[in-house]
Order: sequence, then structure tokens, then C-alpha cells
Amino acid sequence: MIDTRIIAAAVVGGLLALGGVGAGAFIGKGLENAQTGNRTVSVRGLSERIVKADLAVLPLKFAAAGDDLQAVQADVDADTAAVRAFLAAQGYKPAEIDLGRLEVTDQFAREYQQSNVVARYRVAQTVIVRTANVDRVQASARQLDRLIRQGVVLQDYTGPSYIFTGLNAVRPAMIAEATASARTGAQQFARDSGAQLGGIRSAGQGSFEILGRDEVGYDPSSQVFKKIRVVTTVSYALK
Repeated sequence: MIDTRIIAAAVVGGLLALGGVGAGAFIGKGLENAQTGNRTVSVRGLSERIVKADLAVLPLKFAAAGDDLQAVQADVDADTAAVRAFLAAQGYKPAEIDLGRLEVTDQFAREYQQSNVVARYRVAQTVIVRTANVDRVQASARQLDRLIRQGVVLQDYTGPSYIFTGLNAVRPAMIAEATASARTGAQQFARDSGAQLGGIRSAGQGSFEILGRDEVGYDPSSQVFKKIRVVTTVSYALK
């Protein structure tokens, strides 16, 4: 006679074995789905625009030297008046013209005095033009020889700086363009790999760069036309 306890144990063991097989199959399917769901593609999207600067800054620095401080200051005052008259003739408004820092140097008061000092005092003044009229500044920069003919010697002249301040106005559209560019690249990758493009897994926006339109060999600040560039990195799921 077969012990009923042995039969019961066998039945329970068989059920456990079947349950293990079913569980193993379920886990395997789950791993397969997880691996499929983790398939992603990361692409970069680029957006570039050429814009014109909307702000120009033109610093004009000049100086005089001598042993009589009052006489040196008088020379600088005369140069300041000449520069102001020149800028007024160019059509700049008083609000667009400002005085920069006044520098006064006593060569004899310096800690390390040079033995070949020719003039004791040196006074330097800077007049700064700041305007949205970029074209006018370009024209003025080409006519600075008129100041030189009047005896105004410009010091450390590097030319005007041109600035684009309208980045916030173009930022949303450029981000949209860069994102669309990234999606186009991801769709092409998906087609080439025989997959379907899913949703965005992650996205990162790079910093905006404002460069000169002519990137090689030119100082970007000296160029009126700028190139704005942004690169976005987007990861998409593949199905």
C-alpha cells in the first residue's frame, strides 16, 4: 500500500517545480523587456544664427606729460574738448558720451623710480562712447585721423567693441531648432538600425556661444556680425 504522505509530497514537489519553471520564464521575459527598454541613442542637435551687434563701445584714451602738473592737466582738458567736439560732429548725443577714469602719475613718487625719467607727471583721460548706433561707430572709427591732426594722440587704442544683447529673444527658437535637429539625427539612426524611435529619456542644453562671424584670425568683439551657436544633447529610447 502506497503511503499517502509520499503521494502528497510528490504532488507538492511537482507543483513547486512547475512554479519554478513558470517563474523562471517570467523573469527571463522581464529581463528581455528591460534590455529592450534600455536601448537608447544619444544625439546632438546644433543651431546657429548670424546676427548683427546691437551695442557698440568705443573707448578713446589720450594722455599728456610734463613737469608742470597744471600745464599737463590743461593739455588733457584741451584734448577732452577736442574729442567731445569730434564726437558731437559725428552725431552722438551727450547721453552716449561718458568720461572714464582719470589717471594721474607722479614718476618721482613711484617706489621704483626710473633714472631716465623725462617728464615727472603723466595724466591720462578716457572718453567712452556707448551707443546702439553700431553703424555710426563704424564710421567714426574710420575717421579718427581727424583727432590726430588736432594733436590728440590716442593711447592703447584697440578699436571699438561690438556686443549683441538680444540673446534672450532668440534663445527659445534656437533651442527648439537644436532639439529638432537632434530628433532628425535620432530618427535616421533608428531607421538605419531597424528600430523605432521612442520618447526622450534625457536632454541637456549646452551653453550658448557668441562668436565672431569670421571665427579664424579675428577678435570676436571687433566684429559687427556675430555667430550664435548652441548644441543640445538628447537621449531617445529605441523600440
